[in-house]
Amino acid sequence: MAWNEPGGDKDPWGGNGKDQGPPDLDEVVKKLQDKMGGLFGGGKGPAGGSDRSMQGPGSTGIGMIVVIALLVWLASGIYIIEPAERGVILRFGSYQEVTDPGPHWHLPFPIETVEKFNVDEISSFRHQALMLTRDENIVDIELTVQSRIQDAADYWFQDQNPAKTMRDATETAVRETIGKSDLDFILTQGRGAIADRIKNRVQELINNYRTGIEIIGINMQPAKPPEQVKSAFDDAIKAREDKEKKENKAQAYANEVIPVARGNAARKLADANAYKEQVIAEAEGEASRFLAVLAEYEKAPEVTRQRLYLDTIEDVLGKTSKVMIDTEDGNSLMYLPLDKLIAPGMQRPGTKLQNVLPERVKRQVQPRQREVTRGRRVR
Repeated sequence: MAWNEPGGDKDPWGGNGKDQGPPDLDEVVKKLQDKMGGLFGGGKGPAGGSDRSMQGPGSTGIGMIVVIALLVWLASGIYIIEPAERGVILRFGSYQEVTDPGPHWHLPFPIETVEKFNVDEISSFRHQALMLTRDENIVDIELTVQSRIQDAADYWFQDQNPAKTMRDATETAVRETIGKSDLDFILTQGRGAIADRIKNRVQELINNYRTGIEIIGINMQPAKPPEQVKSAFDDAIKAREDKEKKENKAQAYANEVIPVARGNAARKLADANAYKEQVIAEAEGEASRFLAVLAEYEKAPEVTRQRLYLDTIEDVLGKTSKVMIDTEDGNSLMYLPLDKLIAPGMQRPGTKLQNVLPERVKRQVQPRQREVTRGRRVR
């Protein structure tokens, strides 16, 4: 009921309207205690005072709340590590152990805490700088370093800033490797080898500092000269490419010509060996024939001389169109077939003179040939 309602002899505090002052503070506290006691099972005695025997259920409720709170607190220590994670247990900030994937439990906060790390997550950063090569040239190097956490304990406790340590190690390894390499090697075929050297050197350095980081790979971009001298480097690279092109063309021409030349040389050597064998065989045959004739000459010198003479005359006259006739009766009149004497067959070696002579001449020549033939032993 509002205070300004008609019939103002009442007030919101339950008074009869005669006393308009504030309620007693002790009464308010007492009411609050009664409500709280009813909540936990307590109550008043028959005389309005508190009964000690009725206060037991209230204490039991408080104990149950404490037990439930304790169970909740202990349950807060349950945690699960994912397959790609590792957990580091800290007891009052001090390292205890590393837990593998699966469900685990630790003493709840504030006694122990767990830090989770994704060991399969690959992180990367880019590094770019101007470097001085061994042959005193400047080159622009750009590369990307990929890494992941290998040892969670070392990553959390052994190094205050593992990422910065890895960057510093990369800077050191790149300057050391580029400083030991020539410019041509860096710009051409040495990119893969240089990337491997840098990776191994960076891993060695960060292992010394126990950062707990593993270098997965280093992707090195093609090295570039500084912008101030880029045009000169482009001319040098173009000249190098022209040189390689001409060398390849010359090598292709050499590969084409050399086998042909070797084949011709081998053929000439084979022809020379064949000619050598032929000449030797002919010489040996002539020598054997001469020795055979010599043996016959020693046995019958006159007959052998006559045979050699006739063979020589037959060979010489068989190759000429001239005819020589020796007659005994002195008759100089005879018929000669000049058309057959000058025929092409007379010009060929081995053509017998008797094949073209008249019968009369043949009858005069044959007796002498038979006489000579009887004395021959070796033709």
